[in-house]
Amino acid sequence: MIYNTIFAKSFSRYEQKKLGYGAFVGFLLIVLSLCIFKPYLGPIYDLNIKLSIGVDTKLLMVNDTSGSLKIAEDDRIVPKNPVNATRISHLSDDRIAPKNPVNATRISPQMAKVADNATKTLINDTSISPPKAEVEKLETRKVEQEQPLCVSEARTEYCQTQGDIRVHGKSSSVYIVSRKTNSLAENVSWIIRPYARKSDAYTMSSVTKWSVKTVKPTHQVSQCTKYHSIPAVIFSTAGYTGNHFHEFSDIVIPLFLTCRQFNGQVQLIITDKKSWWISKHQAFLKKLSNYEIIDIDRDDELHCFPKVIIGLKRYHKELSIDPQKYSYSIKDFRDFLRSSYSLKRVSAIKIRDIGNQSKKPRLLILSRKTSRSFTNTNQIAKMAKGLGFRVIVMEAGRNMRSIANVVNSCDVLMGVHGAGLTNILFLPQNAIFIQVVPFGGMQVEWLATNDFARPSEDMNIKYLEYKIRLDESTLIQQYPLDHMIIKDPSSIEKQGWEAFRSVYFDKQNVRLDVNRFRPTLQKALELLHQ
Repeated sequence: MIYNTIFAKSFSRYEQKKLGYGAFVGFLLIVLSLCIFKPYLGPIYDLNIKLSIGVDTKLLMVNDTSGSLKIAEDDRIVPKNPVNATRISHLSDDRIAPKNPVNATRISPQMAKVADNATKTLINDTSISPPKAEVEKLETRKVEQEQPLCVSEARTEYCQTQGDIRVHGKSSSVYIVSRKTNSLAENVSWIIRPYARKSDAYTMSSVTKWSVKTVKPTHQVSQCTKYHSIPAVIFSTAGYTGNHFHEFSDIVIPLFLTCRQFNGQVQLIITDKKSWWISKHQAFLKKLSNYEIIDIDRDDELHCFPKVIIGLKRYHKELSIDPQKYSYSIKDFRDFLRSSYSLKRVSAIKIRDIGNQSKKPRLLILSRKTSRSFTNTNQIAKMAKGLGFRVIVMEAGRNMRSIANVVNSCDVLMGVHGAGLTNILFLPQNAIFIQVVPFGGMQVEWLATNDFARPSEDMNIKYLEYKIRLDESTLIQQYPLDHMIIKDPSSIEKQGWEAFRSVYFDKQNVRLDVNRFRPTLQKALELLHQ
């Protein structure tokens, strides 16, 4: 205050008045300059690109050196400083050894918040449908989504979009139409191959690439020709379809994880369509969606949806679901299958009196026509009948309803390691699963463990394993004892998966030593008494 007084006394009254006018005019000039020359106060966009090591199919940034990309990386966020849009291709084969891909993602705090909100909106457990009023309330609160939430995990990549979403099949394109889209975002697109085995370069090369791009309402995209009021999921039936194991591990279970939340109110869109595959899994598909599947590849219509998921969610372990991550379990999936195929038995029998004919357990021997087949099936069946089993011999085929009903009617299933063992999914609870492991060293044993042994633990199925000896393999009839195929299977493994498979899986059959195998069936009977 004292400084103000001294300052006032150093000027005359006229000079003080003149100084006040000058200050007022200066203030007006500053305000005027701000109105005419507006500074840019918007967000500063930075380029965010996912780089992955040890995987082969990546999210691809196209024609861009700046922008803003939202990618949720399987609960891991690792800072990166990419310069240009990059696709890293790393050939790998997840049938040889387990992979631990290290993925790097950069997400700003603002983007992480948006991604989190989008995830909460898209991923809801709707096993109980919300009231219509709640759904309408949610729709009215929907905000235009500038960019997709793209997720990269160990075995899959997928993008979730919502808002004004337009799908054009002929060009394999998904457009996110938003007035908020800026010129930077318009130069960014994401490439997704919608099949859930991304680390296998060979099979992913057969999957159609889909581009996901943000655009303004007046630019680059035509008006809708078909309107849909429900979400859509785009998936491929390329890859390893035709292999029963891969059909479930790569498509059927991922479809359940991705679509079950919609409680039937979801449109399935198929790319790389195989009509026989749809026919084979028709019961499951009809249970999953209330609508006819759209074959999109040659479709020139512009389909508009409020929400689209491109690609499928998938847990990285085979034939498995992590209930903590997905809100569903493999038990939920098995219950869904049982309902899809109207299977009657929930639990295997408990044997009280083995002499009671009505209580005889049913044993299913899964046979194979070509490789890894039992060469003495009749001997095995005769021995099993002597122990008190009712024996059924059947080969797994494409008639899913038939195989599902037969498997569900049995208490014990046995077979040599192979895709047909995937049918354990139809076994009743507390049933016994016996996997016969062919000769082939540690690699064969690793596959047997990870493909079927470990997954069966979560299915409430009791697992038994029988590893054959060399004298039970037909390989001993094809190669001398000093051959590397007999002496050192690991040396064949080093030649690659194709070389290994061609010997130990394609050229090998099994002649079980029934006396050596008998204790395994006796153990199965003991477990059915518990």
